[in-house]
Amino acid sequence: MSDARSPETPLSPTAAETVRFPLRGQPRAAYYARPDSAGPFPGVVVIHEAFGLNQNIRDVTRRFAGAGYAALAVDLFAGRNPAVCMARFIGQMLSGSTDNSSIDEFKAALDWLGARPEVSGSRLGAVGFCMGGTFAIAWACSDQRLQVIAPFYARNPRPLEATRRMCPVVGSYPDRDFTTEPGRKLDAELTTASIPHDIKIYPNTKHSFFNDRGATHDPAASADAWQRIMTYFSERLGTAG
Repeated sequence: MSDARSPETPLSPTAAETVRFPLRGQPRAAYYARPDSAGPFPGVVVIHEAFGLNQNIRDVTRRFAGAGYAALAVDLFAGRNPAVCMARFIGQMLSGSTDNSSIDEFKAALDWLGARPEVSGSRLGAVGFCMGGTFAIAWACSDQRLQVIAPFYARNPRPLEATRRMCPVVGSYPDRDFTTEPGRKLDAELTTASIPHDIKIYPNTKHSFFNDRGATHDPAASADAWQRIMTYFSERLGTAG
């Protein structure tokens, strides 16, 4: 579907709320949005970039709900010291590990989402931005429940061959960024492994081009990336019902 509107614009009525899911016996905060209609809906976990669960990520989460998905945005900073969290996240990203405490949190979030009565637990995916996109790729290497992921401007896990265990990928990268080359390498690796994918590097764009509240927002690239995601997700997760 073609939609040139900004990412915060829902496509149909939605319901949104702050929720909590359990992680090792402790509650973790998240933002949950779903269509304001009967399900079951496919589910999507939304993973924020280093700016945290801000208004932009809430906008994106509601937009997925407006398109027919039950979307759960994790809040990796909730109840924690952001500086300490970022130090840990940077270490995790630089190590390229596919097994760390952050991925445990995403798996717990998916447990909660997939068990919801209005969600189809066999139709699950994820989308992530920068740090979140990096985590989405690493997560998909170790969780077969994910049917499709959509990383934006992300780094790759180590070794890169770990991505051969992944689900289908629709990835979006800027051509003037430190993630441009990782995007090209991921494209080549998935081609070698015969994993369905659509990796696109957008010319004349910069980091965080999908964030319509940021200085580097690119409306044309954002609209195209959203259309590609909707096509890819619809083909692999279906729609409500």
